[in-house]
Amino acid sequence: MSTATKGNHDHADDEILSIEEAAAFLRSSVGTMRYWRHLGIGPRSIKVGRHVRYWRTDLILWLIEQTNRPEHHRDAR
Repeated sequence: MSTATKGNHDHADDEILSIEEAAAFLRSSVGTMRYWRHLGIGPRSIKVGRHVRYWRTDLILWLIEQTNRPEHHRDAR
């Protein structure tokens, strides 16, 4: 879970996505999404029962955060 997106957001007009939909939105694989979640470096996720879900807004905020990271941090992975 990313620290920049841990705050509470108003999701009244937001859409909740499955892990498959979130992966398609980010153009990554479901396996990558699970791996990022395991490492705690991916977009903020929530559990709904046994299922992992993502708010679309959190995916966008995470992408912005990744874009704004300094170059030397991108190579650290």
